[in-house]
Amino acid sequence: MKSLRINLVLLFILLLGAAIIGRLFFLQILNNDFYSALSQGQQKFFEQTIGERGKIFVHDQNNLLALAINKEISFAYISPEEIEEKESTAQQISEVLGLDKELVLNKVKKDSLYELVKKRITKEEENKLKDLNLEGVYIGNDKIREYPQNTFASHLLGYLGGNGIGQYGIEGYWNDVLTGKQGMIKGERGPNGFLFFKQKDIKGSDIVLTIDYNIQYQAEKLLKKAKKELDIESGQIIVIDPKTGKLIALANFPVFNPNFYEEYAKQGNLEIFQNGVIQKIFEPGSVFKAITMAIALDKGKITPQTTFIDKGFLKIGGYTIYNYGKRTYGKKTMTEVLENSINIGAVFAESQVGHKSFLNYMNKFGIFNKTGIDLQGEVSSENKEFKNGYEINFATASFGQGIEMTPMQLVRAFSVIANGGKLVKPYIVEKVIKNGEIFETKPQLSDNIISSQTSSKLTAMLVSVIENGYGKKAGVPGYWIGGKTGTAQVSFSAFGIKKSGYSNKTIQSFIGFAPAFDSKFLILVKLDNPKTKTAEYSAAPIFHNLAKYIIDLWQIPPDYE
Repeated sequence: MKSLRINLVLLFILLLGAAIIGRLFFLQILNNDFYSALSQGQQKFFEQTIGERGKIFVHDQNNLLALAINKEISFAYISPEEIEEKESTAQQISEVLGLDKELVLNKVKKDSLYELVKKRITKEEENKLKDLNLEGVYIGNDKIREYPQNTFASHLLGYLGGNGIGQYGIEGYWNDVLTGKQGMIKGERGPNGFLFFKQKDIKGSDIVLTIDYNIQYQAEKLLKKAKKELDIESGQIIVIDPKTGKLIALANFPVFNPNFYEEYAKQGNLEIFQNGVIQKIFEPGSVFKAITMAIALDKGKITPQTTFIDKGFLKIGGYTIYNYGKRTYGKKTMTEVLENSINIGAVFAESQVGHKSFLNYMNKFGIFNKTGIDLQGEVSSENKEFKNGYEINFATASFGQGIEMTPMQLVRAFSVIANGGKLVKPYIVEKVIKNGEIFETKPQLSDNIISSQTSSKLTAMLVSVIENGYGKKAGVPGYWIGGKTGTAQVSFSAFGIKKSGYSNKTIQSFIGFAPAFDSKFLILVKLDNPKTKTAEYSAAPIFHNLAKYIIDLWQIPPDYE
């Protein structure tokens, strides 16, 4: 008897379970289209449960310019099962919405309860559809993320994905703050000087970037011009305040329009979304000679006047290192090594330091670590090959080959030279605004990693590069500018080719700061495979144009007549 009762209970549970599963199957599978259409008709297609997403702004002189806002749109959809006059309905819809009739007709003939016809329709199109009063044709409302400046600063911004989660850039890194999932407590330490805490059902915060609209616009314009005149494959420009780490411009080429990110994804062009400044590594080439000299100067192993004899080549093990163009310079000072960008001279400077000290300094300069910039997706190379410790690896690293970093890591390292010896943390969000309360980012600087005396000596050497060396085209009359050219060959491994050595492609760059002895800005211009031989004729003139623009815009007083 007891066994019978147990069996009856089990049978009842099984029948109840089957009924529930059957109901779920009916609701979620068989009638999925119906309930999708119903939810569309009730205009609950997009429902934010944690408040409106915060806006993103940049500085435009004394005003703020919106780069990301929220906007209500209307869309057109149909319920094909409700439409009897399919040919006529498809004809009328296509005429009003400017769509291909066959495309619309295919949707009208589908055996479904919901089909999206047009994602965004104008007010005029909406009114015309309503006036037609067609059976099975509906208007829905949605909230979307809009980027009113289109392609401007697209890699900085990223975009809001269809799942309502930010992807790449600011939208990705600051997603929880923009949505209101995180709040701030003032005065506590955390990312950008804030301590974050979880909190539900609060309005998203607005974000103000450090970016100067005019300088960013000019940088993007110069990259587009470089494509036209130098046929670059891609390129980046960074402008930073080397004393604080505040980013003033961060430009990439090619760009994308975040309003239509789906179109790029459909084409399989996902690489377009990557921010080359923080997500792509490269061998910097001769710009890195300045870092090598900084290390040797700080260790007291050389002075700007230290001389060596250049024979044009140097044998290390089974390898032979040459200067660019296999030139021979004879007796030269360390300052002249930078002026003439002598590879063998850089190897000499590194050899005076010793490999262990050289490696330790590179770690201090942040070459092996992410910068911690507040953008999504930053990468850093492990530099395994260099760290193997072979003699040849240290030799080539001294002039920027065989060692990898991102453009942002290079900019951070160079800022040490420009600011008196401190390592800065680059940042791009200036302030977060929550219910009228402002949370400002606090610059983060390390203790000196090189002495202020080393910084001053090296700055004078880099000024000499502009005045007397290959950097002349970067100069701006009336101003002392410190800088260095770099033309690096691109390794086969960078293209995923399992082959040692280097291709014919080059990365040409120029990095410099001004005014040299009281720096207000530092610029890196990086061009991928321009149709010029060296950076002297590609990146250096672009640096000149942007530096002159900033000097005039900020009305920086000249250093000399």
